[in-house]
Amino acid sequence: MELSNKQIERQDFVDNATFEFIKSLIPNDKQIDWDIESIGIVRDAVCKVLVAKQVCTEQEFYPFVKE
Repeated sequence: MELSNKQIERQDFVDNATFEFIKSLIPNDKQIDWDIESIGIVRDAVCKVLVAKQVCTEQEFYPFVKE
């Protein structure tokens, strides 16, 4: 099973929004490079909060294929 285009778009949106969020928290003029590992850590933390608050499911937040 593969992700649909809509699901891939959602993943891209979440990853990009997470990166922009991280960048917005930098307290000075420094910049940070794209790092999917760091993005994933923050993304997973946000997902846990939203799922715990019953705002959405993990699959709705960040679609994935179960292996």
